[in-house]
Amino acid sequence: MARPDLNPALAFLRVPTPAAWFERAREQIPTLLMDHANCEKKAASTALSMTYRYVQHPPLLHKMSQLAREEMRHFEMVLELMEAEGIVYEQLSSARYAQALHQHIRKQEPYRLIDTLLVGAIVEARSCERFVGLIEVLPERIAHLYRTLVHSEARHFGEYLALARNIAAAHDLDEEVDRRVDDLLDEEATLVTTPDATFRFHSGAPD
Repeated sequence: MARPDLNPALAFLRVPTPAAWFERAREQIPTLLMDHANCEKKAASTALSMTYRYVQHPPLLHKMSQLAREEMRHFEMVLELMEAEGIVYEQLSSARYAQALHQHIRKQEPYRLIDTLLVGAIVEARSCERFVGLIEVLPERIAHLYRTLVHSEARHFGEYLALARNIAAAHDLDEEVDRRVDDLLDEEATLVTTPDATFRFHSGAPD
């Protein structure tokens, strides 16, 4: 199977991650890996929860089931690397990033489903972009993990975006989904470029 092209995921975003974030990542590898592990668990949980909420959408059920399994395998890979590096897994507070994006998800269906899928696409695109940058700045033993995972993130981005567009098309909301993409990407760009006091995998510019 051919690997997914990274370009669509990278071009989708409004702004690049600030260089200072990658510098901080190199300085705080334990925190980076711990929060990355948390992100993989949350991604699996989100995908699994959608299989309960949206049983009337078989294509979504199949895709979310596959994605949940894959995200948990990625969690295991991060955990194995942490163990090899002697990093003790500790509880970390969450970044504002995902919570802030989810606050923009509308409550009424089918807008809720469309927005949830679009937020998933944005998070995966940003993860892909950060994986690419981390490969360049981290020691090879750590960078290897991100080199292994980066194409999966690009594929997840494409799958979330395709599902959102398919659901929107089924409800004659094609133009609406384009407007929502613009709105959510604007919010995401603000989160990524404004200062964050706490370093996390999806935090903004270091304060």
